[in-house]
Amino acid sequence: MIKQTVDRIKALFPAEEASAHCDGPCGVYDPSSARIAAEAVLSMTKKLLALEPPAPGDAKAMAAYLNTFSRYVAIKEEEAHKAKTEILVLWTDYFKPQHLEQFPDLHDIVWQTTKLCSSVKQHVSLEDAEKLLEAVKKIHEIFWATKNREVGWYTAS
Repeated sequence: MIKQTVDRIKALFPAEEASAHCDGPCGVYDPSSARIAAEAVLSMTKKLLALEPPAPGDAKAMAAYLNTFSRYVAIKEEEAHKAKTEILVLWTDYFKPQHLEQFPDLHDIVWQTTKLCSSVKQHVSLEDAEKLLEAVKKIHEIFWATKNREVGWYTAS
């Protein structure tokens, strides 16, 4: 009975079908969040590599060192995850088949970038952190090219 009533209402008041390319059709996409996260990964990686372990036997200094080290690692991990999420949102919600036609290497760039997000979580590698920021820059350039806009690349640090 409810179905019949709904069908009658639809017949009396037809509406165009609406669709969206993502969960919420906000239309607000920007790779800057991925850039900020990748920059934070690079910053934390540099800080981790610059940390000097304390002299053996100094328990207080060791506790402070381990606390700082673990905080830097936690931030690095969180920011790498944010970068990966932001890139995947662009990939799954923004980029469309015509973008792949325009940029045939886009799939590989996104894939390699998300792999770098995983790598910088697994290791303390300055090389991979720098590669991640460069890969995000490529995505930035492609993203804005698909919108026919020139938005300059910059870093906060």
